[in-house]
Amino acid sequence: MEILITSDKQNELLSRREVAFTLNFNGATPSRKLVQAKLAAMVNAGKDQVVLDSMKSRFGISVLTGSARVYQSKEDLVKLERAYLMTRGGVAEEVFGAQDAPSEDAAEAS
Repeated sequence: MEILITSDKQNELLSRREVAFTLNFNGATPSRKLVQAKLAAMVNAGKDQVVLDSMKSRFGISVLTGSARVYQSKEDLVKLERAYLMTRGGVAEEVFGAQDAPSEDAAEAS
């Protein structure tokens, strides 16, 4: 699995980096958690500071394109990011704890 960062923009106003990437893989499409961990290692950030926005793969090609946001701190992530994306990436459990994490029903309501 090889990740190539195609775009890396610094958003000073929101204290985050907006990263677009291309991922080449063999076999099954990698999980969001695996991609999140690899991307966090590449940009020198913790897993709890990275939120995957989108991951799109095409039929028959072992290439995936996606975008992610890398926050400077957990507090910035919690303050700015949508609850359903934090839940989807597993960041909500790390930030809030298992009991306090927003449920999917709460994410749908907002």
